[in-house]
Amino acid sequence: MAIDDATQDLLRALAPRVLGTLVRRYRDFATCEDAVQEALVAAAMQWPDRGLPDSPKAWLITVATRRLTDHVRAEIARRHREQLVISLIPADEQVALAADAMGANEDDDTLELYFRCCHPALSPASQVSLTLRAVGGLTTAEIGRAFLVPEATMAQRLSRAKLTIRQAGGAFPAPTSPAERAARLPAVLHVLYLIFSEGYTASDGAALLRVDLSSEAIRVCRMLAAVLPGEPEVTGLLALMRLTDARRAARVGALGELIPLDEQDRAHWDGAAITEGQALLTQAFAAGRPGPYQIQAAIAALHDEATSTNATDWPQIVALYTVLGHMADSPMVRLSHAIALAMADGARAGISALDALAREHPRFATQHRFTAARAHLLEQLGDHAAATEHYREAARRTTSVPEQRYLLLHAARLSATGA
Repeated sequence: MAIDDATQDLLRALAPRVLGTLVRRYRDFATCEDAVQEALVAAAMQWPDRGLPDSPKAWLITVATRRLTDHVRAEIARRHREQLVISLIPADEQVALAADAMGANEDDDTLELYFRCCHPALSPASQVSLTLRAVGGLTTAEIGRAFLVPEATMAQRLSRAKLTIRQAGGAFPAPTSPAERAARLPAVLHVLYLIFSEGYTASDGAALLRVDLSSEAIRVCRMLAAVLPGEPEVTGLLALMRLTDARRAARVGALGELIPLDEQDRAHWDGAAITEGQALLTQAFAAGRPGPYQIQAAIAALHDEATSTNATDWPQIVALYTVLGHMADSPMVRLSHAIALAMADGARAGISALDALAREHPRFATQHRFTAARAHLLEQLGDHAAATEHYREAARRTTSVPEQRYLLLHAARLSATGA
């Protein structure tokens, strides 16, 4: 029997908490992560037939602990070093872990685990990649798409990160000072941003949305904002998430089809989420230290405040993307800037910006979002034949079924007009 969506969501939510408990007790991150992954596989195989245990978290901790113990015993047998098990699993911590497994300690270690994974011994890219895999639960392919690199390249990056952990003794301690926490904060924020983005627009599969991911990113970001209430970029990221997530219900049709921004029924947008996001954005800007997440939140707020696509303040959005490009330039920022420029100054201006982006980032020009944007602008210019081909090419390049169907439908409609 296959595992259902509700149980998958439960396992995804519990995984970082179980991993946090084990890391806090055993300190060996790499081995604990392997044990948790084995426990998740065991749950996926056993729970559909046997039903959910009374305490799913306790069940996972118990199974992962057994796997961890088996690993330690294998190491002892291979190396004949009985002292290893004593250093890894002190008797007093065995008692504490047993209390956790019985549900006596329900502390959520998720946030601490984010900071542990974002350790300065790793490169910034490896910090983010490892945390996305170990804590966020994203697949290697999904992480690769987020970084615009092949899955094989990302697999090598993750392997190197785990090797670095093992060479460091397997123990990545949590930051103990405000300075250490501040140094790791940008990577933590980047991880949360990417998890939310994957949830809001899934890069693969039959569903456009993965609400479990976006909701978890918002939950953890709220925790972070509570810990660091005076940090404007934390507040800005939470504002961005709320202002963006407010449009979620209008993005998907009755059959799961993608509904683009200009076709959405804005009455279905979440007014409470917009109000909260606007208040958070005001709070963040009041600190006088604007950053990339605050700028993106301001762009999202302009979209949410507009009564229609045509009524949107596109010149202001272009200006904000220009500022964002100076703060955190990337191909995706440049692509968004080009689209906004087309809305403000016409499709030819947008095409010119896309051409410049393709020259500077030729690999990015092969991505489906770039190709779809060019198709849309070509359609606006009346070049339906070229637009149709670009829509079809973008559909071939995406691994998202809803996006693929949307692009192919658009191509078919253009072709039917006699282009």
